[in-house]
Amino acid sequence: MPHDKQDRDTEEIEDESKNIILGIVSQLRPNMDLSKVTLPTFVLEPKSMLERITNFMSHPDFLLPVPHVPSAEERFLDVCRFYLSGWHIRPPGVKKPLNPVLGETFTGFWKFPPSGPSSPGLENLNGAAVYISEQVCHHPPISAYFYYCPQYKIRVDGVLKPRSRFLGNSAASIMEGVASMKFIERNEEYILTQPNMYARGILFGKMRIELGDHVTVRCPNTDLAAEIEFKVKGFISGTYNSIAGKVKRISTGEVLYKLSGKWDSEIILENASTGKSSTFLDVSELPVYPVTSRPLEEQESHESQKLWYDTCEGVKARDQSVATKSKTAIEDNQREKAKAREANNEKWHPRYFKQTGPEEYELNMDIPYNAPDAEVLCRLDSFIPIFSERDRAHFRSLVGGGSGPRSSTQRPDPHKQVRDFDKAGLNGNCPPNMRDRPNPASSFVTYRSDNGSVDEYHDAQLPDQKILSQLEEN
Repeated sequence: MPHDKQDRDTEEIEDESKNIILGIVSQLRPNMDLSKVTLPTFVLEPKSMLERITNFMSHPDFLLPVPHVPSAEERFLDVCRFYLSGWHIRPPGVKKPLNPVLGETFTGFWKFPPSGPSSPGLENLNGAAVYISEQVCHHPPISAYFYYCPQYKIRVDGVLKPRSRFLGNSAASIMEGVASMKFIERNEEYILTQPNMYARGILFGKMRIELGDHVTVRCPNTDLAAEIEFKVKGFISGTYNSIAGKVKRISTGEVLYKLSGKWDSEIILENASTGKSSTFLDVSELPVYPVTSRPLEEQESHESQKLWYDTCEGVKARDQSVATKSKTAIEDNQREKAKAREANNEKWHPRYFKQTGPEEYELNMDIPYNAPDAEVLCRLDSFIPIFSERDRAHFRSLVGGGSGPRSSTQRPDPHKQVRDFDKAGLNGNCPPNMRDRPNPASSFVTYRSDNGSVDEYHDAQLPDQKILSQLEEN
């Protein structure tokens, strides 16, 4: 669907909600870390951050053809265009996605060409792309993700490490972490960073979301880099959602192109040598191609959509009590698990990603780049469930049935450690016929180890119980 041209970045807060926010803000200090503050559910987007990341893959027609472009300079510009195309996809108002809990996963896929109406660029594509993500650490919070399209040999590995700060009338989400995009057949790697996010007007004025600060897109293989500034509006002058940037040759610093405009509408590209300008990107009418996930009944209890189902339904219905109680149950369950691991001297290990640096992760699976495309998709789906049962059968038939994915009970554990699924919930007496239904209190896979420290799930300074009591008073 095309991008909504209306102002989606502002939100009027009702008096009841404003009072809750003011109660929280009164206990904060400038530059305080907000990761230890539980926010009311009315500021939440009904979606986990693990799923929110897929917004940036919602314009595959800008990305998938790029490896076949002959010119290195044109390929680099195309990567920049794809990078800038994802920021306009956001919920209306000032909303933040749900913070994933340790061990939470989200997977999804895109099939090309898509069914139903689409743009000409999408109709010319073929094959499928997959997305795998996992919350690999809680303190600090780190989300690891992986994207791969075997038909076009494009791979993305990334980590997202949000750090939140209170800034008076604003709250900042410092978006640390990088993404590595590789064109396998060209042996090219593009390194991308992301802008920070600011929620303005917490104390007075309209609440508004802004993107700000500098980002980079670099490709050492082609000696090209882009330095882009997401500009925040000044107190007196300036406009919202503006960007300015330059594309340079890394070795000489020569400016080749200049970028200007707005990331939520039109961006202009100027050739620095000729002075000629043209529309580089216009997102106002772009069709969005969202990720497809498996039906809820096929998901396991630690997957984002099933885990947060009750919370998200409460948020959608604007029922803060339901949303808050469900969210609190999930977080309390995680705290209990952290205490149990600490008591037993157990260390948490990610299930699907491996650590490659201090805060760096990549998928814990070797991708067979030279294998047939359908076989690669089947192997990925065998490693972690991605496709629905219908799509799984289709890809399995393409590889002759013998190489297809196994059932969930046959999937190998990449760490060969103990899997402990507790589907009984918090009270331990969930009826058998309820165990496959969305259960926000369900616990996750736990891996046993005698070494290392525990990554605790700390209690919030402002627990949801206080928010619940405020709601009941109102």
